[in-house]
Amino acid sequence: MKDLITLRDWSGDRIGRVLQLAADVKKDPSAFKEAMAQRTLLMIFEKPSLRTRLSFEAGMTQMGGHAIYYHTGNSPMGSGKESISDSMRAASRFVDLIMARLFKHRDLLEMASEATVPVINALTDDSHPCQILADLLSIQEKRGDLNGLKLAYVGDGFNNVTHSLMTGGTKLGMHVAVASPPGESFMPRADVTEGCHGFAEKSGGSILVTESAEEAVLDADVIYTDSWMSYHIPEDQEAERIALFMPYQVNQALLAHAKPDALFMNCLPARRGCEQTAEVIDGPQSIVFDQAENRLHAQKAVMLDLLSAT
Repeated sequence: MKDLITLRDWSGDRIGRVLQLAADVKKDPSAFKEAMAQRTLLMIFEKPSLRTRLSFEAGMTQMGGHAIYYHTGNSPMGSGKESISDSMRAASRFVDLIMARLFKHRDLLEMASEATVPVINALTDDSHPCQILADLLSIQEKRGDLNGLKLAYVGDGFNNVTHSLMTGGTKLGMHVAVASPPGESFMPRADVTEGCHGFAEKSGGSILVTESAEEAVLDADVIYTDSWMSYHIPEDQEAERIALFMPYQVNQALLAHAKPDALFMNCLPARRGCEQTAEVIDGPQSIVFDQAENRLHAQKAVMLDLLSAT
């Protein structure tokens, strides 16, 4: 497989190998300082970004390569004057890798089908695999073997981060619990949950979807949350969503249901007083900035892995 589109496509073994490569890259970056020499990454952005652009561009630079930032708002492809197919077929003649951060997952699938170079999903409405590889690397650094650990996600379960976290965790033998308000607009997609039951059966992990934040975090090794106002959520829904999700806020009372040394994670951006309290995100159990840094190392490993497979 030449691409990283979703972790559903990757085996647990391949995920594990990429995590080990990421750890190696982080431990000895000088050993990889020429690994991308004369290589070019095209970074296509339709959605806003901070960590994604900085980590991919810095990663290419640190490995001796070059990254091109390309915003669809200023391009023929973004304006509809050129098809995705023609754009990808042309771009593949110039660059070695293509990374895209898009609204629609189907557009990424079309990119991957037409490109002749590896394509990386840097976020779509379906998946966010690069974030989850960084998350798994962060947990692995702090807790060692991922197999058997319990990871609890609380908040908005109907999003790309939750779905990818469920997939990556269950493929590696973790016990993943997700707590969200009831309803199809807030709980994980049924097809994703069903798929994760299958992954867990093979790996020895498990998946639990519940309305109870306390049930999800009980004896958890890791508590994870994400924004209640993702980029696609209209601002006029903010007050309603805050009221709906407040029972899922990660605060000291909720944290007390987890293991005493449980890690706290948020993929950022984060709002203190909403998804979590300042006491939690700025406290000793929080690893959110280690998690952010590991986007750099995980994405270096993804690029190295994909180019080695072509």
